[in-house]
Amino acid sequence: MYDMGTRARALALVDQGRSLNSVSKETGVSRAAIRSWQSRIEPLPRMQHQPCVRCAPVPKPPPDSAAYSYLLGLYLGDGCISAGVRTGYFLRVACANSWPGLIEACAAAIESVNPSGKSNRVQAVGYVSVVGYSRHWPCLFPQHGPGKKHERTIALEPWQQAIVDAHPWEFIRGLIHSDGCRITNWTTRVVGGERKRYEYPRYFFTNLSGDIIQLFTGTLDKLGVAWKAANHRNISIARKASVALMDTHVGPKY
Repeated sequence: MYDMGTRARALALVDQGRSLNSVSKETGVSRAAIRSWQSRIEPLPRMQHQPCVRCAPVPKPPPDSAAYSYLLGLYLGDGCISAGVRTGYFLRVACANSWPGLIEACAAAIESVNPSGKSNRVQAVGYVSVVGYSRHWPCLFPQHGPGKKHERTIALEPWQQAIVDAHPWEFIRGLIHSDGCRITNWTTRVVGGERKRYEYPRYFFTNLSGDIIQLFTGTLDKLGVAWKAANHRNISIARKASVALMDTHVGPKY
C-alpha cells in the first residue's frame, strides 16, 4: 500500500526519463505497480488512506496536535519504532496491565496520529504493547534512530517544539504516563512533643536520557511547576502548589 506522495514521486522520476528498474530501486516500489500507475494514479478504494502531513509537498503539523503532544511524551518514555519485514515501521508503546485507562488513552492517541488511523494491541507478560503500523513514523518522530534513546542525542524539531509549546500539559502527561508516577511519601514530625507520621503526595519522573530529562524539566519551568533533581535520572515534584497543578492537569495513572 503506497500513499499518493510515493506514487507521485515515482511517476515524476519516470517522467524524467528514468527506467522503471532504477525508479523501483530508488523508491522501493515494484515495477509492476509503477507501470500500472502510469495509466491510473488514483488508488483503489481499499487502499485509500490519509497522506502523511510531514512528507507532503508542503509539510504541516499533525492535525490533532494535542494527541501528538501526548503521544510524543509516551514515545520518548516507553515507545520505540522498528522497521517492518518489508516496508513500513511499527510504533510500539509498552503499557502495564495495571493501567487500563492508560492503554485506552495510548491507543486513542496512536489512532489520531497514525495516517492509517489504526492501532492494535499485543499482550505480553505483565504489559500490553499498543502498536501502530505506518510507513511514516520516522516522518512524525524524527528522534527515531539506531540504538537506545539515552545513548544518542534527543532534540525536538522546531515544528515539534511548537506543538509542545501549544500543548505542554499533554506532553508532560505523556512523559508521566510512560516513565513517571504519583506516589504518597511519608515522614515524621514532632508536634507538641509527640512524633507523628506525616504523609504527602509527590510526582516522580525517571529516564536515563539527559536530553529527555531536560525536555521534561524545561516544560515544567514554562508551566511554573517547581521540581528538584533527586539524582541524574530522577526528577521529583513535591511542593504543594506544584503537586496541585500536576493533579489538575496530569493526575495519577489509572
